[in-house]
Amino acid sequence: MSSKAIPVEEILKDYEYVPTRYQRIAERKVKQPVEIVPYNPSWPSVFAQFKGRITTALGSGALEVNHAGSTSVPGLPAKDVIDIDLVVQDPTDEDSYVAALENAGFQFLIREPGWHEHRFFAAHDPKFANLHVWGPHCPEVERHRIFKEWLLKNESDRLLYQKIKEESAEYTRQTDAPLLEHKGGEAELMAGALILLTKIAVY
Repeated sequence: MSSKAIPVEEILKDYEYVPTRYQRIAERKVKQPVEIVPYNPSWPSVFAQFKGRITTALGSGALEVNHAGSTSVPGLPAKDVIDIDLVVQDPTDEDSYVAALENAGFQFLIREPGWHEHRFFAAHDPKFANLHVWGPHCPEVERHRIFKEWLLKNESDRLLYQKIKEESAEYTRQTDAPLLEHKGGEAELMAGALILLTKIAVY
């Protein structure tokens, strides 16, 4: 999707994370790893397996299935978890995709009506995966695409992002707290992301 279809202001808008605003559907059946590991050349093929599972389950209802996050950037260390952006026609129409995704091995965990009607799923076979469900023309999907492309082109910023991720993962490992509860790390991570987005917003 072209960023021209989405106003730059929407792409750059900062959404405050407020834990009380999301609806917890279930707890994870299997805890995900938090350690940062070296880049694994198998990550693209693992994503392809998950993508095939999603498209088989939803057919034409899967408008886009994109490999997002650090595992989509060759050479970048990351948690051994595949991040996936799935675009459907209407995320609020859960009957059209939730059961099919759960039957395909994705556990429905969180509903966020106040954040682009985001729905969040997780899987743990053959690898761990986070599946984010969005609607068409969602600024967050475009943010993920732009951020990924910038990291692919800019080694210094890629190394900075790697450093921030490693520090946040270390905090999580030491405290057993979710990443987003690390306020300092979260602020630093978001600041870095917004700096990168501002750099590329004009092209």
